[in-house]
Amino acid sequence: MHEDDARLDATMERLLRSARRIAVLGASPREDRPAFRVPRYLVRHGYEVLPVNARYAGQELHDRTVVGALTELGGTVDIVDVFRRAEDVPGHLDEILAMRPLPGAVWLQLGIRNDEAAARLREAGITVVQDRCIKIEHGRLLGARTETEAG
Repeated sequence: MHEDDARLDATMERLLRSARRIAVLGASPREDRPAFRVPRYLVRHGYEVLPVNARYAGQELHDRTVVGALTELGGTVDIVDVFRRAEDVPGHLDEILAMRPLPGAVWLQLGIRNDEAAARLREAGITVVQDRCIKIEHGRLLGARTETEAG
């Protein structure tokens, strides 16, 4: 394993072990979408999932009310899990940086990478993971059962 890979694995494992509250930016009520299946998996593995999507604000998703913006969440958010296109990520930076307290990490899902946005988040002291599926990494690093096995 390459040293950078080992460092990233250690960072992801630390985040997944310490996190309790995960805001899911771009959460979807459509069961065929990863933005539905991944939060459901996280709930089944003991995380408090806070769905965020202006389109579905006020609806119930994973036994929580969807909020329209990250800044509507109260309390500490350990990870902001992002299901938005890479080109849309910069449009959420001000919202993420306005959160109080700041989230410990921003996790850009598989296929999502924006190095400029990541640099700005890191400058603010936020850990950034890019182009990785939090569900896949959780299973790989923590040895969790697959969604099928988890019911």
